[in-house]
Amino acid sequence: MKALQIYAGPSARKQLMERGLQPEQVRVIPAAAGGPKGLILGPLDRFIFGQWLSQSSQPVHLVGASIGAWRMATACLQQPVPALERLERDYIAQHYEIAPGQKRVPARAVSAQFAANLQLFYGGRINEILQHPRYRLHVLASRGRGLLRREHPWLTPLGYAGAFAGNVLHRRLLGWSLERMVFSSSDTSLPFDASDFPTQRATLGPSNFMQALQASCSIPFLLEAVHDITGVPEGAYWDGGITDYHLHLNYAAAADDGVWKAGQGLVLYPHFQQAVVPGWLDKALTWRHGSSAFLDSMVVLAPRAQWVAGLPNGKLPDRTDFTSYGNDFAGRSKAWTGATAAAQQLADEFEAWLARPDPAQVLPL
Repeated sequence: MKALQIYAGPSARKQLMERGLQPEQVRVIPAAAGGPKGLILGPLDRFIFGQWLSQSSQPVHLVGASIGAWRMATACLQQPVPALERLERDYIAQHYEIAPGQKRVPARAVSAQFAANLQLFYGGRINEILQHPRYRLHVLASRGRGLLRREHPWLTPLGYAGAFAGNVLHRRLLGWSLERMVFSSSDTSLPFDASDFPTQRATLGPSNFMQALQASCSIPFLLEAVHDITGVPEGAYWDGGITDYHLHLNYAAAADDGVWKAGQGLVLYPHFQQAVVPGWLDKALTWRHGSSAFLDSMVVLAPRAQWVAGLPNGKLPDRTDFTSYGNDFAGRSKAWTGATAAAQQLADEFEAWLARPDPAQVLPL
């Protein structure tokens, strides 16, 4: 059974029909939030960053939220393939023992362990990431406003209830409760127009790298917010996926403004599904799951639903597995390892398509 399906926006499809897909066309690589679902993209990441993209020399913007930020930061290390292999192993090896009588691990304990894991993973190597000669890393987090400005036992749930209600009415109303914070490793222009949503930007440096990356991965109520990050406005910072779940950003406008030239560059998006959902609170709002002009130059690499059905448990790894497996670490690890091993087929099929590109196999995004 085929594993990979390729989708493309109208401008991207035109380029693929004319010349296939060459590494020098890639200008942006987004990486979605989505927790363990991102594990399925490990083999694609290792092929793209370890073999294929190294055949070109142009600057590439890497934009990530939550696990996507972790993946893209790891891709910036000097030897990305072993680093990405370690990321996969370390993510699967995460285990939070649930005490008797508890339904989940306290957020403070998860945050403390996650901070320690980040230190073990990136300690002493931050400059490799920030000074990469080609890659410009952009880590997204969500900064609380109003009731969400500081984490609080009962104001925070109220604040998120208000954020959900506002978002249902209009996505921009979410900006009353949360704003997009982009931490960039260089002072170059963003590879997307950020005027669609309240946005602030800051420099990603050695003094705030760990804080920013932890904030980008801090799921509300499961981890604690990261407060008062160095070099940015005071406040509580949460998972970047809340405001930008799948990074449905206005790449097309950035191309038109000359950050990268429309018609001469592509957004290559290894993703775990076809739909590029704007924010985490939009997951149930299916009318916001369609493509838009923002994504005209995007190529999405995603697993086919029929192939996913053949994975352990008939689905991608996800956060519910922590609850369903509970303290059965061996069972969860076996399922996730089986899924990531099967995902090698995604990378193999992409490599084969690159060698003999067939535009007929590319579906509209």
